[in-house]
Amino acid sequence: MTTDISEKGLESLIMRSMTGVDGLVSTTGQVEQPLESYGGTGYVAGSPKEYDRSYALDFSQLFSFLRASQPEPFGKLAMADANDPGDINRLKFLARLSGEIGKRGVIDVLRKGIEHGALHFDLFYGTPSEGNAKASGLHGLNRFSITRQLAYSPDETRRALDLCLFINGLPIATFELKNSLTKQTVADAVEQYRRDRDKRERLFEFGRCVVHFAVDDSEVQMCTELCGKGSWFLPFNKGYHDGAGNPPNPSGIKSDYLWKELLTPAGLTNIIENYAQIIEEKDGRTGKKRRRQVWPRYHQLGVVRQALADVQQNGAGKRYLIQHSAGSGKSNSIAWLAHQLIGLKREGREVFDSVIVVTDRRILD
Repeated sequence: MTTDISEKGLESLIMRSMTGVDGLVSTTGQVEQPLESYGGTGYVAGSPKEYDRSYALDFSQLFSFLRASQPEPFGKLAMADANDPGDINRLKFLARLSGEIGKRGVIDVLRKGIEHGALHFDLFYGTPSEGNAKASGLHGLNRFSITRQLAYSPDETRRALDLCLFINGLPIATFELKNSLTKQTVADAVEQYRRDRDKRERLFEFGRCVVHFAVDDSEVQMCTELCGKGSWFLPFNKGYHDGAGNPPNPSGIKSDYLWKELLTPAGLTNIIENYAQIIEEKDGRTGKKRRRQVWPRYHQLGVVRQALADVQQNGAGKRYLIQHSAGSGKSNSIAWLAHQLIGLKREGREVFDSVIVVTDRRILD
């Protein structure tokens, strides 16, 4: 069967894989419908009409999550109509949430929630511990959504992203898609980000969205901070024959691991909990501090997850040699692995009492 890899065809392919629908008709607004009833990998198809461009939030997904998971504090917000853009209590809450995301970054807000007056709101429920039925139930209320053709700008109203991924209404990842049929590649998607996606737009401000993906039918590149022509994109590919790119895929297109494997609800939850972060760096010459957003590259995820899986299966005592080329993020990989080895369990018991890292690096974590 021939796969439609035109730009619109690629949009539909990704939407159907993640949500079970093509995303042209939103499945939002059906907040009483159980999330399990949706198809694909567990995502809901969002609607661009339910995206608030001023606050960079999908208010429908946000309020549906809060209403289901925290009905008592949500009721105390005393919104007359959560869908009314002029509702004063709605505006106050969205302004508070947007302000916290701008100050702390969306990852920290997802992990720790926010305070609004005397009320606390959780914005995400992480992986539950084994046997914890309450935590498992709350985790199941998370709303993973993806919206097609997201018009994001209050002023440049015709500008739209091909896809935008949200957790509980908070933006996590954007996508620009290209296809080889029109002789456009991932490089053209990168150029579109650099040329057309203004960092002054609310959605593209630092920390408001974690990662931006440039995608074609063969390759993927990623960027964690858009800054015009200086936007730094890195490969997010599997590699092939010890080189760049991706291997042939007998069951689909080469780049479909991105949405079929890595960005499933479970895969994305793992990244949010254990990898993505904002770090503060100090310039050795000027002394100035700069915040930098971190998202793991494909090979880093592979290294850490493979090592963890082997230890979980075989226990302590084995030796490993991990190949990591210069400039490929060894320090982060070491730190991520060390943190996750602590607390790793095998047959109900922790494998390690402590983890000691011996390194010749001055700064590791």
